[in-house]
Amino acid sequence: MLALGDAALVQGFALIGFEAYPDATPAQLEQILASLHRSNATALVLVEHELARQGGEWFTRLRNEGGRIVITEMPPLHAPANYHPAVEDLVVDVLGEQALEPQK
Repeated sequence: MLALGDAALVQGFALIGFEAYPDATPAQLEQILASLHRSNATALVLVEHELARQGGEWFTRLRNEGGRIVITEMPPLHAPANYHPAVEDLVVDVLGEQALEPQK
């Protein structure tokens, strides 16, 4: 279990047993993911939203593959209510804006 992103956010995950990478860069994320893949590791990787949006080749590849390395975004600590996952863009493209509106 790994958490990468803002120091204040990932330090909280370190308290519950995650391997924390505070203030990780996109290059560090790519290096870590490549290493996990090469070692045939099984991992849950939490990546702060802004870092995930900068993801590179390994990030995209492993996220699309799924399986033994699961990568997911987490909202920023300072503005969690403003967070919108990337899947929302796909939903809007396929189903339109109304698909995200609350049902009455």
